Amino acid sequence: MEATYFVYIMMSVSGTLYIGVTNNLELRVWQHKYGTHDGFTSKYQVSKLVYFEETNEISSAIAREKQLKGWTRAKKLALVDKQNPMRDDLASGWYK
Repeated sequence: MEATYFVYIMMSVSGTLYIGVTNNLELRVWQHKYGTHDGFTSKYQVSKLVYFEETNEISSAIAREKQLKGWTRAKKLALVDKQNPMRDDLASGWYK
């Protein structure tokens, strides 16, 4: 069975963006939402999943994460808006 890796973008209510990579998207988003780790996302309350993509290669996921982090804010938002124009929380309803 192949592993799946995710590159994802989280957003705060004020619009702060966070880009990360994980092999367990549900768990990682939960950690962001409930602030289980001190750091950037907890400090800025970055808790809304607005974009993700998946791959079977960890090296591809890491390369893509680095690529996205190098983009301008406008380019990142254009990517989000292409998949999720309303910038809805894609994890809404995951944790009932």
